[in-house]
Amino acid sequence: MCGIVGYIGYREAYPIVINGLKRLEYRGYDSAGIALFDGQQLKVAKTKGKVVDLEARVKEEITTNGHIALGHTRWATHGVPNDVNSHPHYSNSGNLVIIHNGIIENYESLKKALINRGYTFKSDTDTEVLVNLIEDVMTKENLKLGKAVQIALNQVVGAYAIAVFDKNKPDEIVAARLGSPLAIGVGREEFFIASDASPFLEFTKNAIYLEDEELAIIRLGREVKIRKIYDDSTVDPYIQELQLNLEQIEKGGYEHFMLKEIYEQPSAILDTFRGRLLSNEAIIKMSGIEDNMKKFLNADRIIIVACGTSWHAGLVSEYIFEDLARIPVEVEYASEFRYRNPVITEKDIVIAISQSGETADTLAAIKLAKSKGAFVFGVCNVVGSSIARETHAGAYTHAGPEIGVASTKAFTTQITVLTLIALRLARAKGTISSSDFRHHLIELELIPDKVKKALESDEYVKTIADIYKNAKNCLYLGRGYNFPVALEGALKLKEISYIHAEGYPAAEMKHGPIALIDEQMPVIVIATKKGHYEKVVSNIQEIKSRKGKIIGVVTEGDTQVKDLADHVIEVPETLEALSPLLTTIPLQLLSYHIAVMLGKNVDQPRNLAKSVTVE
Repeated sequence: MCGIVGYIGYREAYPIVINGLKRLEYRGYDSAGIALFDGQQLKVAKTKGKVVDLEARVKEEITTNGHIALGHTRWATHGVPNDVNSHPHYSNSGNLVIIHNGIIENYESLKKALINRGYTFKSDTDTEVLVNLIEDVMTKENLKLGKAVQIALNQVVGAYAIAVFDKNKPDEIVAARLGSPLAIGVGREEFFIASDASPFLEFTKNAIYLEDEELAIIRLGREVKIRKIYDDSTVDPYIQELQLNLEQIEKGGYEHFMLKEIYEQPSAILDTFRGRLLSNEAIIKMSGIEDNMKKFLNADRIIIVACGTSWHAGLVSEYIFEDLARIPVEVEYASEFRYRNPVITEKDIVIAISQSGETADTLAAIKLAKSKGAFVFGVCNVVGSSIARETHAGAYTHAGPEIGVASTKAFTTQITVLTLIALRLARAKGTISSSDFRHHLIELELIPDKVKKALESDEYVKTIADIYKNAKNCLYLGRGYNFPVALEGALKLKEISYIHAEGYPAAEMKHGPIALIDEQMPVIVIATKKGHYEKVVSNIQEIKSRKGKIIGVVTEGDTQVKDLADHVIEVPETLEALSPLLTTIPLQLLSYHIAVMLGKNVDQPRNLAKSVTVE
């Protein structure tokens, strides 16, 4: 949530920061702002709305020259989305300007103390409190900016990524992080600051990722200095070379990032198992598993913690782990896990799943599990992210950047990684025969081509979308491995079209949801040949007898459901354990086309953020 972009160097800063903010729009936001320094004057423009609205405001209010700038996209926490609450924020003197991601939890007590010392506030934000706290420390103790930021941050409770600039020291920006990501791009005679590396990819491939509780002093003509916020110890900056390229974060001719990412799934799944799956040799190689095999084999249970789409991927893997590896699994919402005093022991393995690797609730769950002695294994997509650093071991999905807020390829690549892990553990435990193991590997290798085949239904799905785009409610049903797919399909429709939808186990329909079914209710039923097929057909007959509109997702060649359903979308046949990788494809396409037809902002749905870095 929220996006930070900063620049200091020899180039004109405005176009760099504005374009950087556009690349961070996927993070979700409701207002935007920029501060520019031209050597004499600190100029600020900000507005409720999108970056395009900010550009219009800039043209009206300020000049754009200057070699230092801080830009921000805000997702409202403290104070409604409006121009005043938008970032950047000034200190009372007008000398300091700040941008901030995160939440300062004790801002009210700090604000009262500052008011008592004569400070005034224009906004409702915790961020304006923080910048004035920094100024107060700086003034009272006659300190330089970096030291004042450090002392101020030792007084706050919460999470943050910040960048602060003092117009009286125009060659320096101070940045710090705790619980919210921040990267520093290192160029020749220039530096970039951003929530992730995408805003500065074309300028430098060298980046420093700040760790939690670190503060960086970024000064022209000098190396970046990093200190620990709490004990003032020095940290040697680790500069890593970025593997991203511009093509990965651009639309590539697609109308939306979401559609591009749906169509990237064959290659993303292939990249996820490439080098790990060797079907000819009947081998799965994953260093994070091999190096910790004893822990996995001796575990009493696996606890999976995740949020949103990642939680649904965890539910799919619960079936896979228990079915193939015979290991008990519990799947927990990370947002609830830490607050219910869970029973965790040293014999537990916690698998934390997150696309961004920065999900605040999942990070909190990881820290709790580690404090109880559990072994924590991470599954995420972003190299160098917080979850990758906080866990004991893990596996990247290698899905490439996912810009669309509604996850698609994250879901299928997470399932792919978790399937590989389950198969490897099943082989090590002897709970799967050699022939079944090899058969699963061969089928998994075929999945990318089968996903391509599933994508061929796009035009037909579009015609279905046109019929049901004005529905007020939708019901998604699945059984076994495909129950979580029903949940995920409903989530996608809610996220981007704002149509109310619910996912249910098909057998639970009779225990409540059947009361909703009438001739106006579209019911999407996943009814593949493998896994409780006859039971699902019975559920479809129950829907039909109540005049519900039935959209069936079926295996190629199916005739029984075709005779009952109003519409049938076919997917290639595969093993039951792998079917979610195929059945989710038409549900993604259906949600996408309905949202586009309704004129919704598919890539940036209202109120949502890609990387949820606050609770």
